Amino acid sequence: MTRWARVLSLLAGLVLCPAVSLGQGAAAVPGLLPNKTVQIIVPNAPGGGPDFIARLIAPKLRDAFGQNVVVDNRPSNNGIVATEFLARAVADGSIIGFGNAGTHAINATLYKKLPYDPVRDFAAISELASASMVLVANPKLAANSVRELIAEAKQAPGRLNIAIAGATGEVAGNALKLQAGIEMNNVNYKGGVPAVIAIISGDAHMTLPNYTAVATQVEAGRLKLLGVTGARRAAQLPNVPTFAENGLDGYDFSLWYGLFAPAKTPPAVVQAYYRELARIINLPEIRERLVATGHEVVGSTPEQFTEKVKREVEKYRKIILESGMQQE
Repeated sequence: MTRWARVLSLLAGLVLCPAVSLGQGAAAVPGLLPNKTVQIIVPNAPGGGPDFIARLIAPKLRDAFGQNVVVDNRPSNNGIVATEFLARAVADGSIIGFGNAGTHAINATLYKKLPYDPVRDFAAISELASASMVLVANPKLAANSVRELIAEAKQAPGRLNIAIAGATGEVAGNALKLQAGIEMNNVNYKGGVPAVIAIISGDAHMTLPNYTAVATQVEAGRLKLLGVTGARRAAQLPNVPTFAENGLDGYDFSLWYGLFAPAKTPPAVVQAYYRELARIINLPEIRERLVATGHEVVGSTPEQFTEKVKREVEKYRKIILESGMQQE
């Protein structure tokens, strides 16, 4: 083969090779997304779990699809404003958003007139991560475990107070009371920080946050851990038993975070997002950040995530109705 023939052959091979400069997603799904900025709607203020994950994955999605990606925080009471906005948004793949146990399971029963349907109005993309809550208490509380707490509450019905900072924690606390057959008082606070301060100061006895939010206080001895709410012990806390291990069989409540699109988003777009997100959350640098902050990496398929939302709606409905939490 002559020198020019070899050059022409090489050029022909380059023409036939797929472009890879924009990442796997852009090569796999060219033209699926409209040529505009992609918005990730977050129903919480900056700094929370969904916001943290959104800002982790946004640059990777930008690289994958070759388009600008921005995180749009729209905090409101139990995430209703952001979630309704997502439900009504243009269904072309340019707007996706985070949902959680509150927005897509608890709200379905908590409010008699919710302005969106958590299943019908959305196309589930993937549950990305979950995190157990922990029951933390003031160190002066006599109980050192969930089992001991139940015994203490039975000895003095109505004496103990739970600081409530959100619907998920309230449902988890009510489930504890219902299953254990104990009486404790819910005291509402405007956010996790005021609730934790109340525990440390002794104004309330316990609360149910994400461990990452209270790790510093636990390590300093200003709070003590009584139990983990998930089905399994948390990777960060291998020596802290679950509620189920303390006699509450089947008790399982976690903070989960996943991405949704408006219901009429084309299935090909939903699948493209799912494939890229499954790849992104398993990148070593992303996975390590999630695990280090107390998250369990999930990456479920759209079908699996849809079924989980349906199960969670029914699970929370029973507790909300039995505990009288439902609002107008």
